[in-house]
Amino acid sequence: MAAMTVHLDVVSAEQKLFSGLVESIQVSGSEGELGVNPGHAPLLTALKPGMVRLVKQFGHEDVMYVAGGTLEVQPNIVIILADVAVRGEDLDEQATEAAKREAEAQMANSSAAELDYQQAAVQLAEAIAQLRVIQQLRKK
Repeated sequence: MAAMTVHLDVVSAEQKLFSGLVESIQVSGSEGELGVNPGHAPLLTALKPGMVRLVKQFGHEDVMYVAGGTLEVQPNIVIILADVAVRGEDLDEQATEAAKREAEAQMANSSAAELDYQQAAVQLAEAIAQLRVIQQLRKK
């Protein structure tokens, strides 16, 4: 018997990253990790920087990184409107490590203004989320 599926669109400002049938979706919602399967109740929630893990029809798994956005679940379609979305395999580990070190250095600078500190904290959270996606891909 074939697994149940739902249509998923992953869209960023730059491009449509994915459009197709999936068996399940895992995302980092504003209130924590969230799993969506066919038949999920309607939902609208904010996304925080993190991994989007989707199991496509017939079991193939894909991993993406989103830097925030919105998740909308309807009876027959799920839409992820991402601020920034990148396929996991397209992430640059060296650049991400450098961004993480730079953000940590900015946060350690006690003379930084509060706004600078907040921006550095956001950059650090994004870099850590990207590194988690890269680590997840290595496990596959």
